[in-house]
Amino acid sequence: MAVIEVDRLHKVYGTKVAVDDVSFTVDEGEIFGILGPNGAGKTTTAECISGLRRPDGGTVRVLGRDPIRDRAETTTTVGVQLQHSELQPNLRVREALELFSSFYPRPADWRELVDVLGLEGQLGARFAKLSGGQQQRLSIALALIGNPKIAILDELTTGLDPVARRDTWDLIDGIRDRGVTILLITHFMAEAEHLCDRVAVIDAGRVAALDSPAALTAELDIKQRIRFVPSEPVDESDLLALPNVDSVNRHGDEFLVIGSSEALSEVTALLAKQSIIAHRLRVEQPSLDDAFIAITEGAEARNAKGRDDR
Repeated sequence: MAVIEVDRLHKVYGTKVAVDDVSFTVDEGEIFGILGPNGAGKTTTAECISGLRRPDGGTVRVLGRDPIRDRAETTTTVGVQLQHSELQPNLRVREALELFSSFYPRPADWRELVDVLGLEGQLGARFAKLSGGQQQRLSIALALIGNPKIAILDELTTGLDPVARRDTWDLIDGIRDRGVTILLITHFMAEAEHLCDRVAVIDAGRVAALDSPAALTAELDIKQRIRFVPSEPVDESDLLALPNVDSVNRHGDEFLVIGSSEALSEVTALLAKQSIIAHRLRVEQPSLDDAFIAITEGAEARNAKGRDDR
């Protein structure tokens, strides 16, 4: 069942079109990602969904309600962690949790959230003294303190080190396990690939692609990259003659072979036949990062063609 419905959403700031005819739905229990370059309209879309901005066109429904007209209901059912969330520097963690709890008729037990999010040792700490990861954990706690059915998390792991980012991913998985539907805005492709059931790629205010990360990668037919250092000399022409190999490049002793998904078995069979060992063999599978680049470059080319046609 769809808990978020966005239909032909349009938002303008002055003469700039920030969101232009965006449509998608988010199903109950999903982690749904919104991806896009800086300035693509990701945050504006999320703000319209949460009721923080009024659309200039189209419709938004959250749990069947208009987030602007039914603001009170939206506030109690949607938790929001904004990209640039800041608290008063001297506000202590316990004070923030107690304050935000007072805003809701049936708040979550903030002590349980503190335990789940690993903030037990920071209850007396001032916001300004928290690390980036701790501030993000507190932001998550404040977004969940109203017992929301939907959580909107905007650029949650920006500025975090790799360890803190991975820990935050585990927390997001845990939030979904609590029955919360998550709308995740991010520009980290690995984050979306790891967490999201489906993603919408927004570019220049429009949805350029919408599907699961795996499907978006597979649909674009992005080539496989095979890197290795042969134990004995290899004739490049033998590699190029393989049916599923598109190109062969050499960088010092290392070979880079690019081809379809069947290229790996062909290359390894050829090397085995010639009694050659592939040292430091690495196979780089197509990723969501590759798909994102292909999608946004394709959208940019179509937009440029449209301007030329006019």
